[in-house]
Amino acid sequence: MNCDEAKMLLHALLDNELDAGHAREAEAHIASCPACAAELASQREMQRVLADTNLRYTAPTSLRIRIEASLPQPQRQQPSRRSVLRGFAMGSAVSALAASGVVAVVLRQDDQQRILSEVVSAHLRSLQAGHLIDVVSTDQHTVKPWFNGKLDVAPPVIDLTAQGFTLVGGRLDYIDARAIGAVVYKRRQHVVNLFVAQTSSTEHRPPKTQTMQGFNCRRWGERGLNFWAVSDIGADELAEFVDKFEAAMKANVEG
Repeated sequence: MNCDEAKMLLHALLDNELDAGHAREAEAHIASCPACAAELASQREMQRVLADTNLRYTAPTSLRIRIEASLPQPQRQQPSRRSVLRGFAMGSAVSALAASGVVAVVLRQDDQQRILSEVVSAHLRSLQAGHLIDVVSTDQHTVKPWFNGKLDVAPPVIDLTAQGFTLVGGRLDYIDARAIGAVVYKRRQHVVNLFVAQTSSTEHRPPKTQTMQGFNCRRWGERGLNFWAVSDIGADELAEFVDKFEAAMKANVEG
């Protein structure tokens, strides 16, 4: 185990969230590495200080009263004949759109946004201590077999260290009420989560980048799989990651 791998496990080691094997590996490395031992001691001291500090503050009732009094009070109005007719016209328009299939497209887009929101939420959860990785390894031949038997289809795991994106492990996550694989990479100190889910569609969907809650997310579809790459790195760097991942995956299939 090297320093980078050990530092990613320090929080989990402090919170007793590591399995026995990883705990032994981390402790053995720390025992022989002054830098990691100092980092562990620093985090342990911070944990102690925070535990001894009363950080809870309850706002006074008078503040709530002042805030509620400053808010505009809603005014109830009887619906006018024009608003009733407008609502009827809108309902008729929706019915017409439904007949033409347009509403189905809108619903699919809403569903995609909902799933994207779940993906970003999963990325945020993973950044909490002890939630990032289930299997810690920079070896793709260790990470990929770990998914076997846990998912219907194991996600492709590709080592992109030479291209500037270090593979650090993988985990199971849950999106749209089902288990999917998450392959974890690092770009400098930034985490890149690559979520992979099986889909019934085999068509290629070109990559598309969106921003949500301050994170960039690039999603695409390929060979019966849906991919979402999420990180706080720039959109251009995330696109570079996806391009290199796709190129390597294509080379592996052709090879």
